[in-house]
Amino acid sequence: MPRSSSPTSSDSTGEALELDGSVWLRAGHETLGGAARIALLEAIGETGSITGAAKAVGMSYKAAWDAIDTMNNLAGEPLVMRAAGGKGGGGTTLTPRAVRLIATFRAIEREHRKFVEHASAAIEGFAGDWGLIGRIGMKTSARNQLAGTVASIKLGAVNDEVSLALPGGHTIVATVTHESTESLGLAQGAAAFALIKASSVLLLVDDAGGAPLKISARNQLRGAVSKLTRGAVNAEVSLVLAGGTVVTAIITNESVDALGLAEGVPAVAAFKASSVILGVSG
Repeated sequence: MPRSSSPTSSDSTGEALELDGSVWLRAGHETLGGAARIALLEAIGETGSITGAAKAVGMSYKAAWDAIDTMNNLAGEPLVMRAAGGKGGGGTTLTPRAVRLIATFRAIEREHRKFVEHASAAIEGFAGDWGLIGRIGMKTSARNQLAGTVASIKLGAVNDEVSLALPGGHTIVATVTHESTESLGLAQGAAAFALIKASSVLLLVDDAGGAPLKISARNQLRGAVSKLTRGAVNAEVSLVLAGGTVVTAIITNESVDALGLAEGVPAVAAFKASSVILGVSG
C-alpha cells in the first residue's frame, strides 16, 4: 500500500534508514480510512469489480466488503454502489463523494510527505521521535499498550496466531481472524502494538523456578511488582518486566493479600491469546 517515506541517514551497517509516516482520515472518533482503504477505492474505480479490486490490493473479498461497509457507514452516505448481479460482477462504481475523497486524501498525503521529508532533514532523531509521538497519542480504553515486532504468524482456516516480540526478550501471542491479519498488513518483522485490558490480566506467584505455570492462559510474563494501589474493593497492580515494559492488572484486595503482593515481589502476569487486540500505526 502507498506510504509516505523518505530516505534519511545510514546506520553503522551501511543500510539506508527510512522515515515513515501515514495519513488517516477520521469521521468523528472512528477511522474512516487510510492508505489501504483509499487504495481499495481507487482499485474499484479502475476495475469496476470488488473481486478485481480486492485482488489488486492484496485483500480478500470479504475483507474488502467489510472495509466498504465501514466506509459507507462512517461517511454517512454511500461511497461505493453495486448494481445487482453475480458475486464481484460488473456494475460496482464509486460515487462522486468517493472520487472527491480519493483526491483529497492524495493531496493531503503529498503535503504530509513534504512535511516528513522537511522534518527528517531538519530535526535530529526525528524518525524515532515521530513514531513514539504517534504511539503516545493513541487513545484506547485498554490499560496495557505494548509495542513490539511481529515475530511469527501461524495461519489458520479462520483464526491466525500472531507472536509479538517485546523489548527485553518477551513474546506474547494473540489470536486474531485471518481477515484482521490481512487488513492490518501483519507480516514478520512488522511493527505492531498489543492492547490488553487490565481486567483480563491474572497475577500469579510461584517459587521463581522459571518454568511455565500450568494454566490455560497462553501468555505468561514474569516480572516484579513496581506499583500497587489499593481501592475500596480492587487494587491496581503493575509489574515491570526485564527491558522496562510494564503490565498492569486489576485484582481484588483479597487476592493481593492471598498472593502476598507488595512492591518488589516477583509475580507472573498471565492472559489468554484471545484477550490480546493487535493494532498497527498507519
